[in-house]
Amino acid sequence: MARRPLDLDQAFAAARQGERGPLAKLLSVVERGGPQARRLGQLVHPHTGSGYTVGITGAPGAGKSTLTSAMVADLRRRELPATVLAIDPSSPFSGGAILGDRVRMVDHSLDPEVFIRSMATRGHLGGLSLAAPAAIRLLESVGREWILVETVGVGQIEVDIAGDADTTVVVVNPGWGDAIQANKAGLMEIADVFVVNKADRDGADGTRRDLEYMLDLGSRDGWRPPVVMAVATDATGIGESWEAIAAHREHLSSTGALETRRDERAGVELERILTEQIRARVDELRAGDAHADLLDRIRARELDPWTAADQLLS
Repeated sequence: MARRPLDLDQAFAAARQGERGPLAKLLSVVERGGPQARRLGQLVHPHTGSGYTVGITGAPGAGKSTLTSAMVADLRRRELPATVLAIDPSSPFSGGAILGDRVRMVDHSLDPEVFIRSMATRGHLGGLSLAAPAAIRLLESVGREWILVETVGVGQIEVDIAGDADTTVVVVNPGWGDAIQANKAGLMEIADVFVVNKADRDGADGTRRDLEYMLDLGSRDGWRPPVVMAVATDATGIGESWEAIAAHREHLSSTGALETRRDERAGVELERILTEQIRARVDELRAGDAHADLLDRIRARELDPWTAADQLLS
């Protein structure tokens, strides 16, 4: 039996009233993409802008999930709702997320004020799903203020989150290796806050000094990223991490940099959408008879490919 299409208006209205089921279904629409996702984006857009997105990124094994879980627990201790968008690797079979941070954050699974959703990277090299910006806006539009986006962690290319977060937290571990890796990966350039996790291990103080030294060489937007020492497994340093995030939010708001960042983000997203639509248009042209005819003429040296492209586009 064919599944009845989701009534987007009805589901969106229910999600804005706090219903979790409709919100989960709408996030699935975002992940699938297509005409329904486009229509949903039109519904969502006027209601965005009130949330604040914190990206949590870093090399694999840094303890990002444990840190995220501890940060969620801290929000709940302060009686604030929490939302986590966990970007996971894609299954080569289903295209879905295979790590499933909802399993790793089982301590929060029964809390009605915590919403956790795993999304698949779908092969996107930066570790950030192309659907993630749309998912963030959807979560904002239903009243989710603090949105934590935890990325998959793929080393040197794990930098895309900076483009879609208001504050980017980079997690490293004790030891020179992580400090050098952070510098090589470009994470030094995107970090708004550094968290040295597993700070009870040998080498933690040295890692902090290394980071402080590199930060002495420059700053972004007049902001010098603080370095917070933390042990996420026992919640040490979690309060300090939130204080650093709040200080960065205040800095962005007071200087106008937050609005600038979000304006730039809108421009990047428009370019993404244009690129996707142009790619879809190219696929349509390639499937037509005119494409095959022109390709035959190119092969026969009767027509050059530039003229052929002009004819297709016209």
